[in-house]
Amino acid sequence: MAHQKTLILCKPDAVKRRLVGEIVGRFEKKGFTVEQMKLMTLDRETAANHYAEHDGKPFFDSLLDFITSGPIVAMCIAGDDAISVCRLMMGATKFTEAAPGTIRGDYAHSFTENLVHGSDSEASAERELKLFFGG
Repeated sequence: MAHQKTLILCKPDAVKRRLVGEIVGRFEKKGFTVEQMKLMTLDRETAANHYAEHDGKPFFDSLLDFITSGPIVAMCIAGDDAISVCRLMMGATKFTEAAPGTIRGDYAHSFTENLVHGSDSEASAERELKLFFGG
């Protein structure tokens, strides 16, 4: 087991639907630590930087429209194998494939508006945490 840090975002739909407490609670109950947290609204430039790997894909503009449409909660979550375990807890990106008991499986009802984002690798976590919380 490796102690890791990962970025978790509660997206605008999670904030709007008042699910942030439930989402944070799930990670805390699993034993993870919330090391940093902030409520913010992303500007389009930061959002484009964050989702740079999707630039040029057909859904890129709608993804940016959504993630900048309202406040988000950005968190640095830490603990053993945080990256892979948090992603398991979030569930499959496609809400129709997310297992019951996962965040998306229990609450998501849209492909784009799927409540949460989590870093997918150590390299992504490092880049994303810097983007949202600085050095």
